[in-house]
Amino acid sequence: MDRVVEDQCDDTCLGTEINLNALMQARLHEQTAVDLAELFKALGDPTRVKMIHALLSSELCVHDLCVVLSMAQSAVSHQLRYLRNVRMVKRRKEGKTVYYSIDDDHVKEIFIQTLKHLEHA
Repeated sequence: MDRVVEDQCDDTCLGTEINLNALMQARLHEQTAVDLAELFKALGDPTRVKMIHALLSSELCVHDLCVVLSMAQSAVSHQLRYLRNVRMVKRRKEGKTVYYSIDDDHVKEIFIQTLKHLEHA
């Protein structure tokens, strides 16, 4: 029979020797935690992950993304709007054509580091 390990301290636990007051002062503000969760939530959808991956290589128009992802333009536009709202992608309009690219190097690094983490496992 497998023994279940519970995620709680033993009754005799007095905690670690770390300065909990300093740790409490350094904790994330609520809005920062919400914003960070939103960013990771954006990566929680396989379609958006594929979009980010495609945009890592170059700026693409909506048509290009539709072809690469085999999706309808309305579906691609909907996902791009979501990614734009969480500032993962940015857009540039040239005439009637809208081009999308990764918002900044931080987004690239988050994505690349996550891929490396998965390959490491």
